[in-house]
Order: sequence, then C-alpha cells, then structure tokens
Amino acid sequence: MLSQKDLEQIAVKGITPEQIEIQLNQFKTGFPFLKLDSAASIEHGIIAPAAEDQKKYIEIWEDYKAQGKKIVKFVPASGAASRMFKDVFAFTTADYDVPTTDFEKKYFNEIHSFAFFNELDDMCKKNNGKSVDELIAEGNYKAVALNMLSAEGLNYGQLPKGMLLFHKYAEGPRTPMEEHLVEAALYASSDGKANVHFTVSHEHLPFFKQRVADKQQMYADKYGVTYDISFSEQKSSTDTIAANPDGTPFRNDDDTLLFRPGGHGALIENLNDIDADVVFIKNIDNVVPDRLKQPTTDYKQIIAGILVDLQKKAFSYLQLIESGKYSTEDIQEIANFVQNDLCCRKDDISNLEDAELVIYLKSKLNRPMRVCGVVKNVGEPGGGPFNTYNADGTISLQILESSQIDKSNKEYMEMFTKGTHFNPVDLVCAIKDYKGNKFCLPEYVDKSTGFISQKSKSGKELQALELPGLWNGAMSDWNTIFVEVPLETFNPVKTVNDLLRDAHQ
Repeated sequence: MLSQKDLEQIAVKGITPEQIEIQLNQFKTGFPFLKLDSAASIEHGIIAPAAEDQKKYIEIWEDYKAQGKKIVKFVPASGAASRMFKDVFAFTTADYDVPTTDFEKKYFNEIHSFAFFNELDDMCKKNNGKSVDELIAEGNYKAVALNMLSAEGLNYGQLPKGMLLFHKYAEGPRTPMEEHLVEAALYASSDGKANVHFTVSHEHLPFFKQRVADKQQMYADKYGVTYDISFSEQKSSTDTIAANPDGTPFRNDDDTLLFRPGGHGALIENLNDIDADVVFIKNIDNVVPDRLKQPTTDYKQIIAGILVDLQKKAFSYLQLIESGKYSTEDIQEIANFVQNDLCCRKDDISNLEDAELVIYLKSKLNRPMRVCGVVKNVGEPGGGPFNTYNADGTISLQILESSQIDKSNKEYMEMFTKGTHFNPVDLVCAIKDYKGNKFCLPEYVDKSTGFISQKSKSGKELQALELPGLWNGAMSDWNTIFVEVPLETFNPVKTVNDLLRDAHQ
C-alpha cells in the first residue's frame, strides 16, 4: 500500500510506517466509546471551596511561589481566526448588499464598539478614501467587511486570534496575547519572573514573535516582572494521515499522501518539552479586560493552591512508601487519599493483598496531576466532567467530548445532556514526580481515544483523524481534580460578535 516514495515522505515528517498502519486501521475500526459511571457534580467529584478555604488555598499558592518554583503559562494559540468571522465572510459573498441576518445587523449597528474600530476606520480611508461611517451611509457595507477580512485590509480573516484587537483601553487596544501576559504577571509569576509559552502555527510565528517583542517590555515595566516568553509549533510528527471513504490513504493530485494536523491533542508533545514545576493552560480567546480580571486571578490561585496542596500530600505518601517504614494504618490512610481526594476509585481494592495494594497505590500517586476549573453548564458546546471507567477497571474523573459517548445509550446521553458542569479549558498541571524528575507525558495518553471527521479536498471526500484531545484522551492517565469556578471566569470568543458582550467591552 505504501510505496518507497511514501516511506520517504513519512520519514521526513518523523512518522513511522507502524504509526501509519495504526492510523489507517483506526479509520476502519473507529474508536471505542467510554464506559461512564456518572456525570461529575458537586455530589460526585467536583469541589466547591467555601470562602475560608478559598483564602487558605490562595495563601498556599503564595507560599509555593515564594519557594522559587518554575511556573509556566501555556497558551495554545495556533491557527487562524477564520471561524470567528464565518458569518462576515458569508455576507461578503451573499446575493444582497445590506445587513439582513440578525448577526449582520448587530455587527454593523455596533461596529463602533469593537476595539479594532479605529484601525478598521483607518484602513477604509486608505483603501476606499472614505471612513467606515461614510461607507455605511452610502450602503457600501461589503467594503467595510472586506477591509476587516482581506489581506489588503486588516487581514483578520487569516490572522491568529491572539493577534486581533479584543479590548479597549485608554492607552490603546489590547490583543489576547497581551491579556495573557498580564495574567501571567498577576498569578503565574515567581521571583519576579513570568514564563509564558505560546504554541503558534508556522505561518504566523514570525509575526507573533514580533508583536510579542514590541509589547512585552511595556507590561514588564507596568507589572514589575521580567518575562521569559517562548514559542513552539505543532510538530509535524503529530500530523495524521487522511483516508478515502474506503479507508485507503488519500492522495494529493501529485500522488503524495495527504497529512493533516492532529488536533489540539498533538500539543501534549509541546507540553512535554516544557521544563516547569507547575503549568497553567488556558485557551487564547478566554480573556477579559482588566476591570474584570479579579475573579479570574483569584480562582487561578485557588485551583493552583489545591493542586500544590494535594501534590505535597501525594509526595509525602510516596516518600513514606519508598522508605518501607509504613504501618497498615498508613496504607489505609493512603488508600483513602487516592479514593477520596484524588477521586480514583477501585471497587475491589479491599481484595488486594498488602503488597499488591502498595504497588497499586504507588502507581496511582506517582503520575502527573491536574486541577481543572469547571463552570456551571449554560448550554455551551463542548466537553464536560465525568466519572469514567478506565482500562484497569478503576473509575476516575475525566473530561469527555460528545464524540466519546455512545449516543445510542439513553442513560449516557441523559448524563451528558443533564450534566451540571462544563469544561472551559482552565487547567493547572503538575508535571514533575516526587523526586523532581519530569514525567514523560506521552506515556499517560489513552491512545484508544480519538475522533474521525468527514472533510473534503479538491472536491473529493476524505476522512480526517484527530489525536486524543489535550484535556481528555491525552491526559487520561493523570490524577484529575475538578473545582467549580465562577461562570464569569469563562468568556470565550467564538464569533466576532462575542466581542460585543459586556465581558469584552
């Protein structure tokens, strides 16, 4: 099936023939659905810390930062923002010339409220010799839209989200990239240093780096920190082969194999390259202006405090096990910690012999740990928190996407649709073991998870394969803790009109 030319092509990408064989087989077999125990809730696995506990965890985090630990803010910022402007793109090619849909009317009626308005106005004057208001007055709405989207204009249709102007300030508008620099200074700095890592697509990297270089000193001076900002690209070795509808490799017009990016799960490789004690992960578009940052700052510190508090206990138990100087009562205490605090349950744990129990407990304690903020479900699309069966028969907390759930199972679908909480991608992670060594994160990926979607290229249908998602399958074998955080800490920008919400004004 693979020619010598194919083998040379995949070797250049750093992919093995065995990986290709596995991926092609996955197109044929699909991915197994996960077995669910229950949706996570306040009663089943989600922590809702009381006010006094919130204060305690913030203090724990402040103490941890004072120890000179390395903290990194990891921001997936790859890809263009084209989906954000889907409705505006549609308007530019519509068979009508004035705003007709509710989305179009809102966009043009409130166009002065966008942080990018002044730049757009200048671009309209440059390209059309008229302001936004003048173009609108004469009914030339499409010229305004094209000045925002096209390469001759602001090029917002192709730029990454991190480079778009989101928020207005007296000193000038800010991009999401800048808001993340501010957040890093507020809750993720240690010893006056703030480490930020952006994952950026190859074509945007030079521009992204230049904009960061232009802005970072201003924020360093404002917040009294020194920034160490790094970048990485999604590795070509994490691309996946595309397949025809019959499962055979899809080929380009020049007979080469077609590869596609493996989805955000590929970033586990980038995360694995980070040298840090604690890593915060948050999507590029989930930011707010300074006037609304306090709840975000507080809860980031709260979930980080919970993480390092649990990690400290896990480390002390691992050291006790390693010493060999433990009692039966100690082992029972450790078992209770794993079952109750780390929410990793094993129904037949009481049947294990003492030696087996110690080995089991050590294996569950000695792995990466993450605390995930979850918000109350308000009908946003995406994944949610569940208690899920693992391959070894244990039940633990996992973030699941709808594609991982058997839709023919009424009980599971009821869990999914009636789930009380939602995953906003708000993670803080501990990626070193109790001896200070980095975990090898790809070893904790559930490779039996993934997603197949239907796409097309050059008018031909194809199947695309996504790797296990970064916060679901890629972190499946981590210790996971869920903490309820306020809905006001979750303000994603999925469409340009989301920037008109109060949280972004």
